[in-house]
Amino acid sequence: MTTARLEAFSDGVIAILITIMVLELKVPEGTGLDALRPLVPLFLTYLLSFVVVGIYWNNHHHMLHVTERVNGAILWANLHLLFWLSLVPFVTGWMGENHFAAVPTAAYGAVLLACALAWTILQSAILADEANRRVLATAIGNDLKGKLSLLMYAAAIPAAFFHEWISDALYAAVALMWLVPDRRIESRLS
Repeated sequence: MTTARLEAFSDGVIAILITIMVLELKVPEGTGLDALRPLVPLFLTYLLSFVVVGIYWNNHHHMLHVTERVNGAILWANLHLLFWLSLVPFVTGWMGENHFAAVPTAAYGAVLLACALAWTILQSAILADEANRRVLATAIGNDLKGKLSLLMYAAAIPAAFFHEWISDALYAAVALMWLVPDRRIESRLS
């Protein structure tokens, strides 16, 4: 099976997730700038989550373009990733509505960690198929960014109970690290 249907389905799910997240931003009652102040935590959380989901979409797109075929294991691994990504709107709203309180901030990190683990599983399922191995394996290399992301998310979860901003900084740092897709994959797409 080719990757076209898998990519189309994933694109649709991710588009819905981003739409759900923006619906959490309620229109303020007042007309002045002061009316926006209560929305700042929710907007900052939305912005981070939008970037995170966008990074997954972008890297998913690139990874599937160097994937030659899809099998059952890849389909299930992809659904596993989409399941965890589908929880991002919930934890985004919870963390933003509660002004980055410890438990919602830790839960946000747990979902991001689960997404990163699911990404690793999807990547491994694709690499397990011989036809997919050559380009992707070269591009991934030792997957330092992937391993570092898992470590940073794992550290951010307990950090939320010491100071939420440490966790938030770690979440943002992972997003910044992933903003640029792997150039080795992009060079294969040209």
